[in-house]
Order: sequence, then C-alpha cells, then structure tokens
Amino acid sequence: MLGEKHSLLDDFPELENRINALIEADSTFAADNKKYNALDKEIRTLELNNGPIGDDAMHQLKHQRSVMKDSLYQRIAAGE
Repeated sequence: MLGEKHSLLDDFPELENRINALIEADSTFAADNKKYNALDKEIRTLELNNGPIGDDAMHQLKHQRSVMKDSLYQRIAAGE
C-alpha cells in the first residue's frame, strides 16, 4: 500500500514496551531505529509524491528498509 507507515511501533504494537526500553537503554539501537524511520519516511514521501525515482532504485530502498527492519526485530526478539 502506498504511503503506509512501517515504523517498528506501527508494525509491532505488541512490542511497544520492549522497543521503547531498547531506545532508552541502547544508543546504537536508538540510532539504528532513527535511520530506519528516516528511510521509511523517504520511501513514503517518494511514493506519495510520485518522486523522480526509477523502479530499480525504489526496489533497492525498500530492500534496504526490509534488511534494517529484520536486523532491528532480531535485536528486539533477542531481549524477550
């Protein structure tokens, strides 16, 4: 879906306490989460504004977002 938010809190609301605890306690996780959210926002902006980007470039951005989300999720799950 175009313009859909994919922040960790939007996609994993049941893990909100764990995500917020990691953001508070782990500066690396917080920084990586911030980068992930910025990338997600960039993708949404390009989608909603029909940004001047080719399909291959958009696919690469979405792949990068997916890899980042997987990494962040693994770190969240490791602490449960």
